[in-house]
Amino acid sequence: MLRKEAQRPMRIPALAALFLMSSATAVLPAHAQDSLSTAVDGIDQKVQPQSFRDLSKRLMPAVVNISTSQTIAPDGMPTFPEGSPMERFNEFFGRDEDGFRREGSLGSGFVISADGIIITNNHVIENADEIDVNFSNGRVLKAELVGRDRDTDLAVLKVKSSTALPYVDLADSDKAEVGDWVIAIGNPFGFGGSVSAGIISARNRDLNAGRSDDFIQTDAAINRGNSGGPLFNLGGEVVGVNTAIISPTGGSVGIGFSVPANLVKRISDQLIKEGRVRRAWLGVNVQDADEALVRAYKATGKGGVIITRISDEGPAAKSDMEVGDLVLRFDGQTVTSVRELTRLISDTEIGRTVPIAIVRDGKGRTVNVTLGELEDEADTPAADATLDAPASSNDLGAELTSLDDDIRRRYGIPKDVDGVVVTTVSARGRSFGKLQRGDVLVEVNFERVTTVTDTISKVEAAMTTPRQPLLLRVKRRGEAGWFDQFISVDLTNS
Repeated sequence: MLRKEAQRPMRIPALAALFLMSSATAVLPAHAQDSLSTAVDGIDQKVQPQSFRDLSKRLMPAVVNISTSQTIAPDGMPTFPEGSPMERFNEFFGRDEDGFRREGSLGSGFVISADGIIITNNHVIENADEIDVNFSNGRVLKAELVGRDRDTDLAVLKVKSSTALPYVDLADSDKAEVGDWVIAIGNPFGFGGSVSAGIISARNRDLNAGRSDDFIQTDAAINRGNSGGPLFNLGGEVVGVNTAIISPTGGSVGIGFSVPANLVKRISDQLIKEGRVRRAWLGVNVQDADEALVRAYKATGKGGVIITRISDEGPAAKSDMEVGDLVLRFDGQTVTSVRELTRLISDTEIGRTVPIAIVRDGKGRTVNVTLGELEDEADTPAADATLDAPASSNDLGAELTSLDDDIRRRYGIPKDVDGVVVTTVSARGRSFGKLQRGDVLVEVNFERVTTVTDTISKVEAAMTTPRQPLLLRVKRRGEAGWFDQFISVDLTNS
């Protein structure tokens, strides 16, 4: 049992014992537990764990609740004469006498080192002015942001403590399999220290939320406030970071998603070392090639990726790569989809020269490309202070940016298309499953939009009548070119 205040590092054992607390059952360690089986019709059947209580007790001290606060400046707020009936407007709406108001959010996290390094989700702490970390023993510490990565929705925090903190280890998530038991510990709806259990339902889920989508799906109950919390295996290791749910009700329906621990380790190591994540860049636009397209190229295989555009200043432009090339292998790894190629590029060291196996004119060849660094939109200074910076609409649940030459090149948007570009769609947002990365918003409720500020303003205006669905007109790229798509977004779904 871990003490609340230890004088030396308290590493929670990776193979912490999970006991079956029955007077008629022998006490067995966790690693032996899942080997228990019974023969049913000649087939070994795994025995369900009788209790997670000892494992939960051991892990709870390393799981934290995270609360944030943000000061919102006044924006066109009305003022009222002293003594008038409306004088209490500010107080009622949580504003101070100058019109400023404070907003907060709740989430979860976990400690990965005795000196106070904590993992959570980026969306839990984004835009926060203050971050408080609440431990299970009631202790509260102020946290500093070490670094964050929007693409994987991960963030690293640091707290200072005069005593060593209990911590947990990250698992090798590649060894996690569908059907494995897992438990989630977190802060759902503000109820800290909540434990839920389930299994891994699926692996390698793509939610179209970022370049590195590779989620673990679980049926362990995950709700609002679980974000950033750990998903443990029965060995007491963190197999994933709970990040998103899909639900028609806003509550758990048994479809939750976690960022795999191996990806968490890679991203967090970079954030701790450099404060940001650096990713390699090839500088191309691509499309999936199915088996029929591969055969049309006189090649063999289940799939591949076709180069549809090469950025003028990108690494591919400095190589022998051409539009129309069919990519089958990248640095020796088979490529069957855009998703696989994107992940392989992101995992490759910047500046490294890699061989890319392609098919052109029915003949196979190898092109060597030296990868550059992908410029993070969040770190790119605006050329003109009057231009719209990338912004996130909490109401839409999509990150938007205005069109410029760089964005047009990045997403292959033709010059006759104008509007606001969708760069990320949150799996927790209203427009998830509706909008796609690269969509160009053209109209909101039949009104043209050309800037991020104008778009968000129109969405916020629509929120005053939430029973009326929001109508979006977007330009979307398809195989035959760009086309109009009309989308309705339910504003009553929070």
